[in-house]
Amino acid sequence: MNNLLLHLQSGEPELSRTRKITSLVKLIVFNIGRLNLALRIESVYKVVNHTSTYGSGLKAVGITHLGEGEITVVDLHQRFFNASQISESNLSSYLIVVQNITGELYGIPVNETPALMEVSRGMIRVLPESYRRSDTLDVASHVAVIPQNETSITIFVLDVDRLLPMFQELSAQL
Repeated sequence: MNNLLLHLQSGEPELSRTRKITSLVKLIVFNIGRLNLALRIESVYKVVNHTSTYGSGLKAVGITHLGEGEITVVDLHQRFFNASQISESNLSSYLIVVQNITGELYGIPVNETPALMEVSRGMIRVLPESYRRSDTLDVASHVAVIPQNETSITIFVLDVDRLLPMFQELSAQL
């Protein structure tokens, strides 16, 4: 959902102040390897402490217990870099749980606490289709360039509609 922030111009009478509406997008931002990735907050079911993931370890897909059920876990680090980041010794990791349109839950393990970030819609750009077709980061649909101090941070915004079919494709390979 869009969060609207109203900025009132100072120095004008209260009734005649003009309103400048800036559209902000809320993102859950996390790191996978050297990549800064994000999900729109509307696609995130919840973030939980990550417990053990079970599976052969040969594919980027596993399973974990969540409440009274099990969910599919996809190791994006293994998918993008061919090296797993899931480790039994890493007890301080988190699981970002997303939900597809059929209600099935999927988990993305991350090593560091995800952050909530509000980004101006104007800072988010569509990724070229040619890039998405030719890179392993084909599940990203947009990129946000956020100025920070003397440099900027590039955040790839993942498209859940592209991400979830990739989960199903990986599950079918098991």
